Amino acid sequence: MADLVEKLKEIGFNTYEAKVYIALLKKFPATGYEVSKLANIPQSRTYDTLKVLEEKKVVVSANTKPVTYTPIKPKQLTQSYAKKINSTINYLDKHLPEVKDNYNEPIITINGKQNIQEKVLEVIQNAKREIYMEVWSQDYKVFEQELLNAYNRNVEIRIVGYDNFQSRFGMVFEHAFARDIEMSLGGRMVIIAADDSEGIVGKISSLKNDIADTNIIWTKNKSIVFIIKEFIVHDMYLIDVEENLVEQMKYIYGKGFKRLKDKVLGANATYIIH
Repeated sequence: MADLVEKLKEIGFNTYEAKVYIALLKKFPATGYEVSKLANIPQSRTYDTLKVLEEKKVVVSANTKPVTYTPIKPKQLTQSYAKKINSTINYLDKHLPEVKDNYNEPIITINGKQNIQEKVLEVIQNAKREIYMEVWSQDYKVFEQELLNAYNRNVEIRIVGYDNFQSRFGMVFEHAFARDIEMSLGGRMVIIAADDSEGIVGKISSLKNDIADTNIIWTKNKSIVFIIKEFIVHDMYLIDVEENLVEQMKYIYGKGFKRLKDKVLGANATYIIH
């Protein structure tokens, strides 16, 4: 009984209204006096409550002496309230975003390897159209099955893979400088953009149990997701160009793009991400 009262309160009844409705389900039609005894509430509050329930069309009174009351059927009640709640939710979905016209999705920091893996898996599960991703081979193994599930539901998969990367599906662009990049960063990057609407960028530390240096940012901010996707796409461009113009690239820029890096970053730069 207490559970039913609490559940009715969750859909908008107060305690007296819930008790009166349940009492009428036990015995109807019933007088106000009978309802008061069944519900174990003061008689004065019973009549006030019955009046409110009549106005809500949850209870119907009969023109008798004394007046008797009958509840609507439980199925009728739940259907009526489900319709009302759904209508309210739809209204809020439509109009709440209008309150702040310049609303921007937040950028959330997520720490810890397991938390990062769970969030990446969630983003993959949410994808409906496409996934662009940069990932190390050892981390990819954690995501492989969920990526395969996405691929099987016709989500396009394009990956920049690091460190002897292999995949049975999707399009893979293998990055040649995985070890140098990992040493420079002190960890392995995890980057993902899904459906132009959800993105992740960050790293997993190469050191065991290094929670402080194992973190990502996750966001649904479309401007940030656009930048993440652009980063991945430009990596893919460069990888493909280098694979097809190996000797020309080496001649123009030197081994490992050294002359290009010196030009962009300066000869003494320690930044060697690419």
